[in-house]
Amino acid sequence: MSITELKKTYPGAETFKFGDSQELSDQLIALIRAGIKTATCGALRDFGEDGEAMPVPGRRDIALNWDDTPALVIETVQVTITRFCDVQDDFALAEGENEDLAGWQRDHQAYFQRNGGFDPEMELVCERFKVIQDLDNTPTGT
Repeated sequence: MSITELKKTYPGAETFKFGDSQELSDQLIALIRAGIKTATCGALRDFGEDGEAMPVPGRRDIALNWDDTPALVIETVQVTITRFCDVQDDFALAEGENEDLAGWQRDHQAYFQRNGGFDPEMELVCERFKVIQDLDNTPTGT
């Protein structure tokens, strides 16, 4: 199904990619498909007028593979703004990438350092979501 067709099916849907590399994107999409990853976060500074659209509960968005083909349609369930240093175990574990909060902190600190800078008090957009449609595309090159 093309992005154009999906946007007709899901009016108002935004498109986005998980991660900042093909390897990370593929890993995160696999975790979502396995039912392990049900949350994600981003730096608040990256949202708004000149950045990504802020997630909104109830909106359905299209997650893309690294090659820009549609991978999943997700629905935002909950959005909170939380400082990095205040993220709790339950959210970190819902991201599905680590076995504990310390691992989540380590990996997310490295991610934010690669993508605009890190501060332990930086505000994050913390989103919980559910999968609406798995488009079952295999990213190219894998």
